[in-house]
Amino acid sequence: MSEAVVTLKKGEGRSLKAGGLWIYDNEIDTVEGAVTDGDIVAVHDFDGYMMGRGFINRNSRIRIRVMTRGREQQIDRDFLKLRVREAWEYRKKTVDTSSCRVVFGEADFLPGIVIDKFSDVLVVESLALGIDRLKLDIVECLKEVLAGDGIRIRGVYERSDAKVRLQEGMERFKGFIGDAFDTNVEITENGVRYIVDVKDGQKTGFFLDQKYNRLAIQKLCRGARVLDCFTHTGSFALNAGIAGAASVLGIDASELAVGQAVKNAVLNDLQDIVRFQCADVFDLLPKLEEAGEQYDVVILDPPAFTKSRNSVKNAIRGYREINMRGMRLVRDGGFLATCSCSHFMDYELFTQTIAQAAKSVRCRLRQVEYRTQSPDHPILWSADESYYLKFYIFQVRRER
Repeated sequence: MSEAVVTLKKGEGRSLKAGGLWIYDNEIDTVEGAVTDGDIVAVHDFDGYMMGRGFINRNSRIRIRVMTRGREQQIDRDFLKLRVREAWEYRKKTVDTSSCRVVFGEADFLPGIVIDKFSDVLVVESLALGIDRLKLDIVECLKEVLAGDGIRIRGVYERSDAKVRLQEGMERFKGFIGDAFDTNVEITENGVRYIVDVKDGQKTGFFLDQKYNRLAIQKLCRGARVLDCFTHTGSFALNAGIAGAASVLGIDASELAVGQAVKNAVLNDLQDIVRFQCADVFDLLPKLEEAGEQYDVVILDPPAFTKSRNSVKNAIRGYREINMRGMRLVRDGGFLATCSCSHFMDYELFTQTIAQAAKSVRCRLRQVEYRTQSPDHPILWSADESYYLKFYIFQVRRER
């Protein structure tokens, strides 16, 4: 059966032509041939020029996700194995691969799928219909590539339970791919040991994107009094503790996360230095301020306050407030680490919001460094959605 052909309107496909991988519903002129959602289709420009192949889904505003620009390239198992091998070779050169994101969707030219490696376990998140059909082949290809480097994967778990799947006309799903195994997996990162709950933890179980940002705060924390807000399972707090902090308080609203953080502290023999409290950060910080608490280092690692353009204004208010509170709790000359993991809170907007917060509380900020996500979450230029994490470290000085 011949493949269906999608033809773009004249003047459309600008993102694709600039290097992106998405084609939106309003960019398409015609679809010729029989097509089922999830099928691979050929993409032509308005004048018939072949632009590549990708999978179509008429349930989604992102109508086509392009897999290849090769005019003769077929989307078969050999192609998938090539993509996976290229992704792995890139990680070997750029990050500690004991635990890392091995496949990062569009940024690895495998749109809609994420695969994290935690020691000898893989966690898969499939977010698009077309790639969902290919995920088992992709997982098998990855296991073969890793085996070539002597890495045996003992288990694979799927965490395709994000709400975005509903927008693709798909059900949310989580469960084993293959044989069952113990889903509490021990990893070591930056010298810190963690138990990662790949079954019930947030996202795929652990936020690998902050790996080297956590390492960056270690040098500031020796002998310091540290406050870690939105600590999740304690990662920034434990990096502070292992670096020699005098005391660390980690705060999170999730009892499950705090319980895991406490276990992680014990695992690293840091329970006497690093303690955790289950509380709403927005409620607790004003109380700490009223009590006159001051810290040498304050870390703000909140969840995304916005996941759409429609809620950006509310997110700005949230980021401004949390940064004002954090700055007030930093002693004069101390340090603030602050970040946003929302793609829609872009670099300029986040920077502007922090500046407004500093002005409101009469603080002067000296930038130590600006960072983004770990290299295993590569930023693909022209695919803006791949750039989401912004991370600043400042020295905070009072105006005087």
